Amino acid sequence: MRKIIHIDADSFYASVEIREKPELADLPVAVGGSPTGRGVIATCNYHARTYGVHSAMPSSQALRLCPQLVFIKPRFELYRQVSHKMREVFHSYTDLVEPLSLDEAYLDVTGSSQCKGSATLIAEQIRQTIRQSQHITVSAGVAPNKFLAKVASDWNKPDGLCVIKPNDVDAFIIDLPVKRINGVGKVTAAKMEKLGIHTCGDLQRFSIAELSEHFGSYGARLFELARGNDDRAVSPQRIRKSLSTEHTYDQDLPGLDAIIAHCPGIYEELEQRFEKIQATYQVTKRFVKVKFADFNQTTLEETLLPTEPWNLINRFENLMKSAWTRGKKPVRLLGMGVRLKPLKDTSQAIQLSLFPDDIR
Repeated sequence: MRKIIHIDADSFYASVEIREKPELADLPVAVGGSPTGRGVIATCNYHARTYGVHSAMPSSQALRLCPQLVFIKPRFELYRQVSHKMREVFHSYTDLVEPLSLDEAYLDVTGSSQCKGSATLIAEQIRQTIRQSQHITVSAGVAPNKFLAKVASDWNKPDGLCVIKPNDVDAFIIDLPVKRINGVGKVTAAKMEKLGIHTCGDLQRFSIAELSEHFGSYGARLFELARGNDDRAVSPQRIRKSLSTEHTYDQDLPGLDAIIAHCPGIYEELEQRFEKIQATYQVTKRFVKVKFADFNQTTLEETLLPTEPWNLINRFENLMKSAWTRGKKPVRLLGMGVRLKPLKDTSQAIQLSLFPDDIR
């Protein structure tokens, strides 16, 4: 039986900023883009959340909900440094650490002899160490698998610990809302509601065939998760599947000429980012993304010919033109990217980037 810990920092960016400026501790704080433009909230502290502010919300909307909200521009290098210190703590207990982002990771401590082999005590020590050394709080979930550990880490947030023992899985899972399952978004949740599915216990009434009929290939996965089963291993090395960069503009781009004029800057940034991983990955496709002023968006991609170099800006521009013609409206966001595959043995694959694109 595995012993898995999921660690998740509490409102990570905001917590780091408040650590740097303690006078903000009792104020609603958001890290993200400016509310005077088209900024988006990256994260906010729990004080701000009481006003309905949340991540991915337009900053202008957040300001309307909470006029006293303090906005801070993201400092990703600072967050990276704190994240690195957190990972040093993780690795002092196990080599099986799988980062998911700057602020969260899975740990497999099955073979650890520290704390007399107790995953619960290890999780509590990690939380205390990070609190004392980095002056931020993290929440932890302890369970027999990754799915349950991630659910548990969110159970008692912020600054909480939740342990799901093997013997308690059946009782825990039966009443777990299906919205807690990673991958169940608004569309899937709405479909489940029509079927009378609200909890994992409800899901358990359906066979694999029935779930596959309603949810396609995801049905078999739902069948297992509804029973608390998840056989995924904690993998220290993860394979990147794509690389992209995108820009949101303060003023809508009115037409095709303006769009093409902005392509070289996006392309150059993508090329610079790919240089960092080109020894490990091969490009298989190129793609573009266009988000129109009305928030409708479209993507378009093409497969590379066997001997064709990926970095042909005219090909990206042609894709951008074709994507724009699907809407022929002013544009608020443009993006370019590539699909990837490892050049050699996947054991040589670099870890997924832990840095989000700049918030503009």
